[in-house]
Amino acid sequence: MNLEKIMNNLEKKHPGENEYLQAVREVLESIEEVYNENPHFETANIIDRLVEPDRILTFKVCWVDDSGKVQVNLGYRVQFNNAIGPYKGGLRFHPSVNLSILKFLGFEQIFKNSLTTLPMGGAKGGSDFDPKGKSNAEIMRFCQSFMLELWKLIGPETDVPAGDIGVGGREIGFLYGMYRKLARENTGVLTGKGLNWGGSLIRPEATGFGAVYFAKEMLATKGESFKGKVVAISGFGNVAWGATIKATELGAKVVTISGPDGYIYDPDGISGEKIDYLLELRASNQDIVKPYSYEFPNAQFHQGKRPWEVKCDIALPCATQNELGKDDAANLIKNGVICVAEGANMPSTPEAIELFLANKVLFAPGKAVNAGGVATSGLEMAQNAMKLSWPMKEVDERLHHIMCSIHDACVKYGKGSDGYVNYVKGANVAGFLKVANAMLDQGVI
Repeated sequence: MNLEKIMNNLEKKHPGENEYLQAVREVLESIEEVYNENPHFETANIIDRLVEPDRILTFKVCWVDDSGKVQVNLGYRVQFNNAIGPYKGGLRFHPSVNLSILKFLGFEQIFKNSLTTLPMGGAKGGSDFDPKGKSNAEIMRFCQSFMLELWKLIGPETDVPAGDIGVGGREIGFLYGMYRKLARENTGVLTGKGLNWGGSLIRPEATGFGAVYFAKEMLATKGESFKGKVVAISGFGNVAWGATIKATELGAKVVTISGPDGYIYDPDGISGEKIDYLLELRASNQDIVKPYSYEFPNAQFHQGKRPWEVKCDIALPCATQNELGKDDAANLIKNGVICVAEGANMPSTPEAIELFLANKVLFAPGKAVNAGGVATSGLEMAQNAMKLSWPMKEVDERLHHIMCSIHDACVKYGKGSDGYVNYVKGANVAGFLKVANAMLDQGVI
């Protein structure tokens, strides 16, 4: 594999798609050795076939706001690779959505889904629509218009979208209602559904729960646990919420949450009624965390800053891509962090990751750590296919087992001669081998 040649060609074909190019480089750097050891991958030109999506679908979404004005947004679905199962990946509604971000997320999703061992391919989609400040009626009309285009592209054995940033239970409900009307069938075509109509227990918390289960396994390799540890978490959405609940259950003290406006430091720990208040904050449809400091006066709000300056044992970045840079990594290392597990998709910059690895910090990437969300989506698909619903304990046990299996795969392919586990390499190699071998088995298509 000539990595620089591949990247130069991609940069020429897709100029300015920085997030996508960053994600591809990270994977290719990790798998270079195993790729070169298997010449049949080169013969089948697996890399060129893997780094380009199967198809990209772009469509306009016209809808009418409450004042009667016609609005126009862009909608996307990037179907990346379905060698091991139906396309699977979330829908993101946020003004920042563009093709580069969706391609990066879809590419990551291939390997994340592969790691779960469930039969799911990789995809991603969404729109530059901003749900913030919109009424329920406006969001319903947008979702219905979005589904008018999307429904032709998806199906329970073809492509199964889920939620992501800006797409929660409310949006999934509106989307599913329109799909059901258009397709004239009740199927498991979306995941993250309401419990009354095919949803799975613990799905909202699953990504955060899974992240903590994975970090628990990482800590165990050093004889450590969450008990008595101080944890810094970024974000305050579903992932941060689930991670806060589970880390607290395991005996840790979570001291930070964050939003675009800054971060909250709560030295008393975020638990009990404070976790309930997080739900109220998210339900308010305001993308800010400052009100937390009014509700709990011992908490301090740090405007425009990130929580990585706080002294902690464990860091769980659960917000968005590239939120933790080189200086943040240096701060965490200086303050004695022992474990960094990415609850979000690619939240650490390449420079930050390099620093963590160089200092032998336990560090694992989002494609492994946050796979609990899509794993539970896969479990929801299984329940829908069997027309039944598993109890919470069974779903949680299956999720825990999947996260432990992902950790084992990362250790298998990432453990060095000195005993240090490079989870980035382990996750990428394990995910790649399953997809690449499936592509080989199925021929050039």
